Amino acid sequence: MSAYKALAMDFGASSGRGIIGTFDGDKLTLSEVHRFANNSVELAGRLTWDAPALYMEILNALSKCASLGGVSSVGIDTWGVDYGYIDKNGHLLSNPVHYRDSRCDNIQREVFSIVPWEELYGVTGIQNLQFNTIYQLYCDVTRDPHIVAAADKMLFMPDLFFYFLTGSIGCEYTIASTGAVLDANTRTIARDILHKLGIKDTLFTPITEPGADAVPLKDKVAAAVGLSGVRAIRCASHDTASAVLSVPAKDKNFAYISSGTWSLLGTELTSPLISDASRNAGFTNEGGAGGTIRFLKNIAGLWLEQESRRQWEREGKKYSYDELSELAMASKPLKFIIDPNDARFTAPGDMPKRIAEFCRETGQGTPETPGEIVRCIFDSLALRYRYTLTEVKSLTGQDFPHIHIVGGGVREEPLSRLAADATGIPVVAGPVEATATGNIAVQLIAAGELKDIAEAREVISRSFETKIYEPDKSTSGAWDDAYARFLDIIKCR
Repeated sequence: MSAYKALAMDFGASSGRGIIGTFDGDKLTLSEVHRFANNSVELAGRLTWDAPALYMEILNALSKCASLGGVSSVGIDTWGVDYGYIDKNGHLLSNPVHYRDSRCDNIQREVFSIVPWEELYGVTGIQNLQFNTIYQLYCDVTRDPHIVAAADKMLFMPDLFFYFLTGSIGCEYTIASTGAVLDANTRTIARDILHKLGIKDTLFTPITEPGADAVPLKDKVAAAVGLSGVRAIRCASHDTASAVLSVPAKDKNFAYISSGTWSLLGTELTSPLISDASRNAGFTNEGGAGGTIRFLKNIAGLWLEQESRRQWEREGKKYSYDELSELAMASKPLKFIIDPNDARFTAPGDMPKRIAEFCRETGQGTPETPGEIVRCIFDSLALRYRYTLTEVKSLTGQDFPHIHIVGGGVREEPLSRLAADATGIPVVAGPVEATATGNIAVQLIAAGELKDIAEAREVISRSFETKIYEPDKSTSGAWDDAYARFLDIIKCR
């Protein structure tokens, strides 16, 4: 039996990769064949994604696959909520707007005057984030109606790239679930909500499940990249959905953190959990593969460190992430604490300055060195993990013997160690390439190489090493004191 090879195109908010997964019938191995930057572009006063350039990176990755003997399929996953418009002739109308663009600042108030927040959450089950797709669409309708008038369809980012490759228009469930445009219970477009906001539901196509669509590349695309017989498969195309699929959990009930630019902390459910308590706590019900619900909360993750590093580079100081971790762990622990989810930390800019201002405003003094800034970030994320895990336990009635951390953030070993110390339970870290692994797993299921998600998780568990971090019990008192300070800080804001 020959090995099955699949290409995962994994787009993050700051970079992207093309990763080949090779499945020999027992284990899955990964090989990165292409890496590229994902740089936002300022156009006409809007922060946008350079969709044509990103599409070219997919072609570059496929061309490299051709030189390495080819692949049988390709799947695409991206961050959530963002989208592009195509007209009736199939042309992209403009670059998709970046979720960190300021156009949706304070837009919720307008939306809630038409659709109260309680009603919106009651239908969609999605937490209130200012960049949710529903708010972006409302901005388009009210601020840029000419674009909406010219649009025939809106395609979420992975569906847009799928369309470029194949000519097939679709709307994959996990990516569509991210932006408060789906009815969480019926798993269909929330038409009543859209109509009230003046958004035409004809922009959407019927929802498709992960793995349901397998479409050949367009002839011109196949010829351009030197491949034949390759199918594009709609995977669990929200990157977090793919990452959660790859959690090597053996227990039915498990907690996870998908760690990267964002930290997504939650658990996997069989049906939405929509209540006054979950709404007030800011939890979301996003779609997962295999009919599951990702009950989770968004936490501002390593974005804080990434943006701080960019600021220091602008000032002529270059640090590797390993260097920053060393400086952080050499700094005094739990001296400075912020709320990573404070709105000031959402937009790009001088993150060290904002962190210092937050600390001063809360009477903690001022972190001055890169080590103190990054240690503050790590400690604060670990405390936010503890807080959010406590909420998950309370809302679901479940207890968790450990917490899985998957994704690129696993490389930040100090953060995994601090997460164990802060929560008081072991952390199981890995796989690092969780999103690509989950992407490929759906391709393998669609191709008949694997039976279902349960089998996929068994394969992933034996294919990739994990590392266990036990909590340091000698520090539990210090963490309890810091957690009390953290609670005071977030309650006062």
